[in-house]
Amino acid sequence: MSACVPTRHDHTSRSSRPPRASGIKRPHSPPPPPRDGRFRIAGADLSASITVFLLAVPMSLGLAVAMDAPLEAGLISAAIGGIVAGLLGGTPLQVSGPSAGLTVVTAELIQIYGWRTTCAITIGAGLLQILLGSLRAARSALAVSPAIVHGTLAGIGVAIALAQLHIVLGGSPQSSAVANALALPDQLGRVSPAAPLIGVLTIAVLILWPRIPGRIGRVVRRIPAALAAVVTATVVAAITAPGIARVDLPSWRSHALPEMPHGPVLALATAVLTVMLVASLESLLASVAVDKLSADRAGGQAAARSEADSTSASSSGPVSVSGPVSPSALAQGRPGPACPSLPDPPVRRSDLDRELRAQGIANTLSGLVGGLAVSGGAVRSSANVRAGATGRASTVLHGVWVLLAAGLLVAALEQIPLAALAALVMMVGIQMVSFAHIRNVHKHREFLVYGATITGVLLFGVLKGVVIGIAVAVAVAMHRLARTRITVTEQSGQHLVVVRGQLTFLAVPRLSRALARLPQDGDAVVELDGFFMDHAAYETIQDWSIAQTAHGGRVVFTGRSGGRIAEPASAAHSCCRPWTPWRNHHCHDRPGQTPETHHARLDTGRAPDCGSGSVEDRSPEQNTSHDTSGAHSTPGPAGSPTAAPRRTGGNRLFSGLSSFQRNTAPLVREELARLAREGQRPSQLFITCADSRLVTSMITASGPGDLFTVRNIGNLVPPPDAESSDHSVGAAIEYAVDVLKVESITVCGHSGCGAMQALLGAKPDPDAPLTSLWRWLRHGLPSLKRMESRHHAWARISGRLPADAVEQLCLTNVVQQLDHLRAHGSVARRLAEGTLQLHGMYFHVGEAQAYLLAEGASAGLTLDEVFNRVDPGDAHASSDSHTPADAHALAGSHTPSDSRSPGDADTPRPTAPGDPAGSGELERTGV
Repeated sequence: MSACVPTRHDHTSRSSRPPRASGIKRPHSPPPPPRDGRFRIAGADLSASITVFLLAVPMSLGLAVAMDAPLEAGLISAAIGGIVAGLLGGTPLQVSGPSAGLTVVTAELIQIYGWRTTCAITIGAGLLQILLGSLRAARSALAVSPAIVHGTLAGIGVAIALAQLHIVLGGSPQSSAVANALALPDQLGRVSPAAPLIGVLTIAVLILWPRIPGRIGRVVRRIPAALAAVVTATVVAAITAPGIARVDLPSWRSHALPEMPHGPVLALATAVLTVMLVASLESLLASVAVDKLSADRAGGQAAARSEADSTSASSSGPVSVSGPVSPSALAQGRPGPACPSLPDPPVRRSDLDRELRAQGIANTLSGLVGGLAVSGGAVRSSANVRAGATGRASTVLHGVWVLLAAGLLVAALEQIPLAALAALVMMVGIQMVSFAHIRNVHKHREFLVYGATITGVLLFGVLKGVVIGIAVAVAVAMHRLARTRITVTEQSGQHLVVVRGQLTFLAVPRLSRALARLPQDGDAVVELDGFFMDHAAYETIQDWSIAQTAHGGRVVFTGRSGGRIAEPASAAHSCCRPWTPWRNHHCHDRPGQTPETHHARLDTGRAPDCGSGSVEDRSPEQNTSHDTSGAHSTPGPAGSPTAAPRRTGGNRLFSGLSSFQRNTAPLVREELARLAREGQRPSQLFITCADSRLVTSMITASGPGDLFTVRNIGNLVPPPDAESSDHSVGAAIEYAVDVLKVESITVCGHSGCGAMQALLGAKPDPDAPLTSLWRWLRHGLPSLKRMESRHHAWARISGRLPADAVEQLCLTNVVQQLDHLRAHGSVARRLAEGTLQLHGMYFHVGEAQAYLLAEGASAGLTLDEVFNRVDPGDAHASSDSHTPADAHALAGSHTPSDSRSPGDADTPRPTAPGDPAGSGELERTGV
């Protein structure tokens, strides 16, 4: 046994749980406290703290400049946010500091009330955050519509960018975003060149620094782009513009502390509420973002570790194990030959209530010592995660470094140009307007709410903008609730009533008028596409349905997908297997299809009954026309066919997987879980062609665990002694026969097989080396020889001759591959024991019709090779006296009267089109 695999005893599930002392918590629990009460510092946390510190210093100074606050206040809030919020917060990797979202709000408060009263407002906001966190209201804050939250942040970002643009141009910002926009033309008219050039240089370095290519880029990218931009601008300004405005850090002795607030109580309360709301939302959203970044990083590390383990395992050779290791032992975690890396503990989610309380404490302390309002920052936090931080030590140390810099690096900080800091903060504001968020809100039809929130923030301030956004969101929701579209269409005596939207009492008059126009004895399908129906609408529909049925009409209620509503589960799935919804798969290929087009397809004719005598919903494919090229077309509004665009392979795969997870996975999960526990025990080995039109589970009405399927080009079975034999098919046969103990093996050919066409008509270049395809098709040459030989009967279809040489070869190939099967030792042994049966099958794709080879021919006992048609009642007729394994053979037990013996000369042999020599010419080419 490998020494690196820990020995694990098979105890109960309770004993296998991690002990409480291990510190491993469930994903939703808060992170555990450090063991033994000691503060542990890892090397990764130390390096990450330095990275975040180098980013936080210029950002803190820049935000202080943008708020027109004392510059040392930015450093104080960064230090307190890092140390206090880092130690007490519920998101260990989140870095807190001066709030970019509060830039506009704080600047307005300083202008109205002064700095000292603003500090008191910050204290009040912090106390309110502590109260809300103690009441566990953090999750409720995230219940606000994302369109409102992102619209608020985007509006603040636009306001920040407009204000800082004035500083970059060498001027001073105005009191509001509107004033800054109106004053911009005048500012451009009196611009001085020094400040704009320094600002442009800062922006250029910010943009280009992460994009430096090559080995040099990988090295320099370890330095934050913000630090590189500010340092570059500082050096260039010191050389080219010594008189430019720079950072002025006043003496700590003149630092102002808070005072009792002065002003109207209602206005002060509004200010406290605004600061609390913006700071809390920014912190909580940053916590959620940090959780996602941490999970993505953990997933990437796990994938890299798995790849490294597999590489090392393959390079180190086999590992000796004392005795065999069973699959069950591996499944239970007992020792095995592999030596994988131990998995990381599960990624812990943030404790948002704890984080909100910590932010409140940090804001209270920051206000008490004269600092800016604090919140979690997405920029600083993402830099911390990407730098490799593993715990809260990185956040705390970054605050310590900021505190030391505030006392020891004053001279260096005072060399930074204000234009560089303004350009840095302007870029932060621009990044707050996320195009990804705009696409999301537009996709969910909430752009009106997003735009109204941005407009309100820019015109009236943050709090009023949020109120405007909420009001618009409520109005949009009410409009959607009250908007109900009712359409009635009729064709071939069947009426389709489509109700889109929520059915409330407001829609009852229109619904009642639409239903009253229908003939009382007619058939109707009512399609309800909504999520809510109140009592008034329910009674209206119920009364109409009862009256319609009493007059001899038939009514069916369906959802948008076509499934019946208010039916027992057995009735809903009485016509098809619930876990093979193949008939609806083409709806993934119509991304541009509108609901109206879908509804038009439903009313093109009377829907077929399903044994119940009622009107049934129609499958989308039942009204899909097919042209000779195989393209799909759907009837347009006027009945003319409109070509449906095909989706690319990636989109089709994603749509199909999504549809499976949404519709089918819930139905099959229990059965698949049982198969996973018990293992596979298929009753049949099914060997068929790889043709995409051949859906084995559909044509055999089988489900998971029923068929052990082998698919290849031409459904070929290489003989065991064939030269250059393909061992994968032989291995599958041995595994199915000897290990899985299947009861039958079926070889299935199909119409229009490309492999048979290639064998008949194509001729490879004798001078060129054989391709992989032609080397494989050599296993089909015995089928060609059998078809032209007069020592074998011609394979025929019951009731008719094969349509052409291709179909003749498809049938003959099935018979020949059964002969190859019998040559395999494991198959011959089971056949001799009488525990295995062989079946030949032919599927005509265009007719959707299956044909089975007669029982004697499948067993190799007769020369009469006839494929008999399988009718719908055959399986039921044979189920009383035979096992399921015999059903296929019994379906072809009748020999047709047109059977002919080998060597009959009255009917010409089929030959390949354009190849008078038949298969002999192909054989002479050396294929």
